[in-house]
Amino acid sequence: MANAGLRAYREVLRLVRRLPADARPYYAKYARENFVNYRDLSADDDLAALLRRAYAHSSWVLSKYSIDADAAAGRLKEVCGAEGGA
Repeated sequence: MANAGLRAYREVLRLVRRLPADARPYYAKYARENFVNYRDLSADDDLAALLRRAYAHSSWVLSKYSIDADAAAGRLKEVCGAEGGA
């Protein structure tokens, strides 16, 4: 689980590239700020909950821009261990 946060961040940034060009800077900055805020998290349970939240939020943003979240966020779902709609 130690590298899961970094892997999730990498996948979120890949998903940001699927967004419209004018929305990318905002969501890239938003993702970075959120991952930086929680980088020192130590408890695996807390990390797992945050990863599920990252998946759920990413899916919502993709849906907002009419991007198929299930198809686009498959790798993020694997990293985050999210099930269903989280």
